[in-house]
Amino acid sequence: MDAWLVALQAATVALVLALIYRPLGDYMALIYTGTRDLRIERGFYRLIGVDARSAQTWQSYLRSVLAISLVGVVLLYSLQRLQTVLPYALGLPAIPQGVSFNTAISFVTNTNWQSYSPDVTMGYSVQLVGLVVQNFVSAAVGLCVAIALMRAFAAVRSGTIGNFWVDLTRGILRLLLPLSVLAAVVLIASGVIQNLTGFTTITTLTGASQSLPGGPVASQEAIKILGTNGGGFFNANSAHPFENPTAFTSLLQVVLMLAIPFSLARTFGTLVGDRKQGYAIVGTMASIFVISLTALTLFETLGTGTAPQLAGAAMEGKETRFGIGASTLYATSTTLTSTGAVNSMHDSFTALGGLMPMFNMMLGEVAPGGVGSGIYGMLILAIIAVFVAGLLVGRTPEYLGKKLGPREIKLASLYILVTPTLVLAGTALSFAIPAVRADVEGTSIWNPGLHGLSEVLYAFTSASNNNGSAFAGLTANTPWFNAALGSAMLLGRFIPIVLVLALAGTLAAQDRVPATAGTLPTNRPQFVGLLVGVTIIIVGLTYFPVLALGPLAEGLQ
Repeated sequence: MDAWLVALQAATVALVLALIYRPLGDYMALIYTGTRDLRIERGFYRLIGVDARSAQTWQSYLRSVLAISLVGVVLLYSLQRLQTVLPYALGLPAIPQGVSFNTAISFVTNTNWQSYSPDVTMGYSVQLVGLVVQNFVSAAVGLCVAIALMRAFAAVRSGTIGNFWVDLTRGILRLLLPLSVLAAVVLIASGVIQNLTGFTTITTLTGASQSLPGGPVASQEAIKILGTNGGGFFNANSAHPFENPTAFTSLLQVVLMLAIPFSLARTFGTLVGDRKQGYAIVGTMASIFVISLTALTLFETLGTGTAPQLAGAAMEGKETRFGIGASTLYATSTTLTSTGAVNSMHDSFTALGGLMPMFNMMLGEVAPGGVGSGIYGMLILAIIAVFVAGLLVGRTPEYLGKKLGPREIKLASLYILVTPTLVLAGTALSFAIPAVRADVEGTSIWNPGLHGLSEVLYAFTSASNNNGSAFAGLTANTPWFNAALGSAMLLGRFIPIVLVLALAGTLAAQDRVPATAGTLPTNRPQFVGLLVGVTIIIVGLTYFPVLALGPLAEGLQ
C-alpha cells in the first residue's frame, strides 16, 4: 500500500513540477536578464551606492558575496546575544556564545542546522528579524552564484559576470518574496499557525498542565521551504502539527522545496540559448531523484527487525498522519535539496533506510539541489562528465562551446573534493583526538557502536553540504560540535562558491568554439546516463569505506 501511495504522491509532485517548469524557469531568466529596474530597487541602489548598469569581474562579485555574508553573521550573532533587550523576547535569556556562533553561520550559509530547541530558545524578534531575513538572503546568494555561472557559459570574451547587488535585490524582491507570501497564505489556510501569542498553558485530557508555544510559523515556514533553507520553528520541525498539520501541507512543502531548483534547469537552457541543455540537466536530476526515492521507500517498506514486525511497518519516528510513503518522499526531497527540514526522524529509519538520506547529501545535493547551489553543482559535474568522456572515447573536451583546459578541470576537481574532505576530516577528528573523543562518546552519542558512528558521520555530511538535517540521537550542543560543525558549514559554503566564481570568470573570458564532429553532444539521453553514472560513481568511490563502517555494517548485521 505504501509503495502505491508514494508512487501516487510522487506522480502528483512530478505533474505539478512539470506544469510550472517552463513558466517559472522563463520568469527567472527574465528576472536576471531584464534591463528595467523597479522604483524600490532604484532606491535601494542609491542607498548603497551601486550603479545598476555596471558589471563586476568574478573577483569583485566574490567580494560582494563574502561582504554581505560577513555582515549577516555579525548581525545575527549580535541579535542572539542581545535577545533579552529585544521586544517579543518572551522572557527568554540571551543565547549562549557557542550556540549563537553556530546558528549565525548556519543560517547565513543556507544550512539552518539547529543544535537547540527553537521554540524555547529564541523569541520572535530573533526569529523574524534574524533567521527569516537570512533565509531570504542566503537563498538569494545561491541564486546569484548560479546565474553568474550561467552567464559565463553564454558570454563571449567578457571580463565580467554580472552585478551581484542587482542579482541579489531582484532575486529577493521579484522571486522569493512574492512566492513566499503566496505560500504563507496557503499554509495559513491549510492549518499552519501564524500569531504572536507566546506560550499558552492548557489542561490535557489527563488533567496535567502543558505549555504550548505559538508564533509566526507560516511566514517562516514558507521561505524555509521555498528557499531550501530548512530548520524549524519548533524542535520537531515539519513533524510538528503546527508547522505541518496534514498530508496536503506535507505534499505542498515537497513541491515548494523542489520548484525553484528544478525550474532553474529551464533558466539555464534559456540563458545559454539551448533549451535542450536544460532538459538534459533536469533529466539527470529527475533520474537520480527517482532512484533514491525508490531505494528509500523499499528499505523502509521492507524494513526488518522486531519493532517493524510488531508494528506491521517501520513506523518508528514517523507521523501516523503521513505514513511511510509521505515520509520517504519528504526525506528524499529534503536531502536531495539542501533543505534539511524533516517530517519524520531520519535517525529512526532502518539502517539501510538511514543510509539513503546520508548518501543523498554526499551526492552534493544536485538532484535538484538547493536554490542555486544545486544547478551550479550539477554543472560542475557536467564538466567532469565531459572530461571523462573525452578520456574514454577521444571526444574534444568542450561544454557549450567552451574549451575545458587544465584550469577549468582543476577548479571543477577541487570543487568535488571540498565537501568529502570536510566530512571525512570532521568525522575522523571527532574520534582521533582523545579529549574530543571522550566528550563525543560520553556526552553526544546516546547510541554507541555502529549507529553512533553513523550519527557523527551524518552530522558532518549535513553541515559540510549545508543541509541542516540530523540523526537526532546525537547531542550536538557541545563546544566541539558547535565549533567543528560551524567551521564545516562555513567552509562547505564558501570554498565551493570561490571555485565556482573563479570558473565563471575563466569561462566568461573565453570565445565560443563551434561544434565539430569531435564535440560530445550534451543534450542527448546518452549524456544524461553518463552524468548520472559519474555523479553516483564519484560519490561511491569517495565515501564507500566510511559507509561500510557505519550504516552498511549496521544494515548487514
